[in-house]
Amino acid sequence: IAIFILAMGAVTGFIVTTYRIYGYAWQQVNAIAEARRGVETMVKEIREAMPGDDGSFIIERADDFEFIFFSNIDGDESIERVRYFVQGTYFKKGAINPTGWPIQYTLADEDIIILSRYVRNLPPIFRYFDGQGIELAAPARLRDTKVMRVRLIINVNPYRLPDDFYLESDVQIRNLKVNL
Repeated sequence: IAIFILAMGAVTGFIVTTYRIYGYAWQQVNAIAEARRGVETMVKEIREAMPGDDGSFIIERADDFEFIFFSNIDGDESIERVRYFVQGTYFKKGAINPTGWPIQYTLADEDIIILSRYVRNLPPIFRYFDGQGIELAAPARLRDTKVMRVRLIINVNPYRLPDDFYLESDVQIRNLKVNL
């Protein structure tokens, strides 16, 4: 009986450990897939950026952890104000439809969705480059940005293996022809 109990304890321990490892790996895979979908959507929307319905320049803000631009993300007749940003460990997207006459983008009307959880970036998420591939500092970003790079570091638990997953993509903003 003692040998049977020891064997059953070992088998049970093995099964429990296997389920924990599988559960964590599944959570990590889902986090990476979620981030990948978010970045793919973002790249598509940024590529199609255009001036706002109120006459705003294509890019409103170009910071390390926040990017605001105008694009028709839902295929209707209006151009939305779109904001991608990081808040804590969440990568989020906010969108505002224009309202009123004259047209305005009211910040209180922003619809925010979570694109990805478990973002662990300490370096900037967004980096900006001119037409020659030279990285731009903060004041020149609005005027000279032609290419933007997004880099997300995803990890469900940074104190446990597997290590960080790096997701990186470059996007060229097609409708930037004129400087401010």
